Amino acid sequence: MKIIWSEFAEIQIDEIFKFYEEEANSVIASKLVQNIILEAEKLKDSPYIGQKEWRLQERKITYRYLVYAHYKIIYSVQENPGYIKIADVFDTRQNPPKIGRSKIS
Repeated sequence: MKIIWSEFAEIQIDEIFKFYEEEANSVIASKLVQNIILEAEKLKDSPYIGQKEWRLQERKITYRYLVYAHYKIIYSVQENPGYIKIADVFDTRQNPPKIGRSKIS
């Protein structure tokens, strides 16, 4: 299956990079972002490996997640046409109800 990233998830990745670039340095920021992306790549072989995200259970789409460091990689599996969509990269240190923010798609 192909992995695609939503615009919202890409923005979250950019913000993670910017934060760590300012707080640490660009090498650490790059490594963290690269590792988040590599974690998501695992879904190509096992798209249902992640647990269902119960905070998003009332949505029409079933969302699942993987955890890397302090981040939830929230995704959905679209069997037809055959892709996995990364919807969000959520920092688990945030207020948990924030995960249901309306921008996730």
